Amino acid sequence: MIVLGIETSCDETGLALFDGQQNRLLAHRLYSQIELHAEYGGVVPELASRDHVRKLTPLCRQLLADAGLSPADLGGIAYTAGPGLAGALMVGASFAVALSLALGVPNIAVHHLEGHLLAPMLEDTPPEFPFLALLVSGGHSQLISVSGIGRYELLGESLDDAAGEAFDKVAKMMNLGYPGGPRVAGLAEEGDADALPFPRPMTDRPGLDMSFSGLKTATLNHLQREQAPTREYLANVAAGFQKAVIDTLVIKCRRALKQTGLKRLVVAGGVSANRQLRECLQQELGAIGASVFYARQEFCTDNGAMIAYAGCQRLLAGENSGVEVRAIPRWPLATLSAPGAAPAGD
Repeated sequence: MIVLGIETSCDETGLALFDGQQNRLLAHRLYSQIELHAEYGGVVPELASRDHVRKLTPLCRQLLADAGLSPADLGGIAYTAGPGLAGALMVGASFAVALSLALGVPNIAVHHLEGHLLAPMLEDTPPEFPFLALLVSGGHSQLISVSGIGRYELLGESLDDAAGEAFDKVAKMMNLGYPGGPRVAGLAEEGDADALPFPRPMTDRPGLDMSFSGLKTATLNHLQREQAPTREYLANVAAGFQKAVIDTLVIKCRRALKQTGLKRLVVAGGVSANRQLRECLQQELGAIGASVFYARQEFCTDNGAMIAYAGCQRLLAGENSGVEVRAIPRWPLATLSAPGAAPAGD
């Protein structure tokens, strides 16, 4: 079965083709709306939705041409149904369901976070189940015990801002522009991470929940102390903030691995592309005999490949979302079930 994956949850239009029989990615395309939203300092939902409408059809044609395929070669359609921006989700969902009906093939509504969790499965050396997952995307910071596809147990999460949100808000405080996370990380490369004091929130108490709003406040306090901060000072602020976030995540990961007895950690989501985070996790967790797995850099952020893979596993198990156009802006990961099983709570 060749599955077309469609991702339109926010500000990137991603499409990919995955061959379920050969278990390989055939082609993928991504259009980013960064330039469109940059002048506003963040994503404008209505503009995002309209741009998805403009880009989906031509991108789909280009993708099929890349793989040397035609629509008739498709055996299923997978699309992101949530969580995400309602309008953006509706564009991808409508396109996917209409195409599946026109071709007479099944479609499957995919959970965006499940896509991120399974993205490392696209690599040459994928992780084996079970594993611990650190999901650090723009709006989520979660530690999840993963015993199989659709078998997820939430162990801990951020009680306020997610790590990615904190990066974006600090970027706004520092007038670094959009997207904020990579710009804070870039400026941090110039700074001294130990020059200024930053807290490591909720690491002095038991449990796996996290909090990053206090780090945001600490950053603002440092910025307000300087009337005319130099670039060196700003770089120190960025470096100190980033190190505090990374230290917190590493401490929580070590604690979760010890608590569960697991020896494999999957790090997924946009923040997983952060170089310093990868280096620290590799060093700290390697010292305790744990292995760390990531998706390649281009699949850390939103993309169609992860949706095509996740959707293919469920389509192969006989799932089919039918004619309902599903757009679910808020969709707890815990409501998912294993492929082919009844949804959780049924």
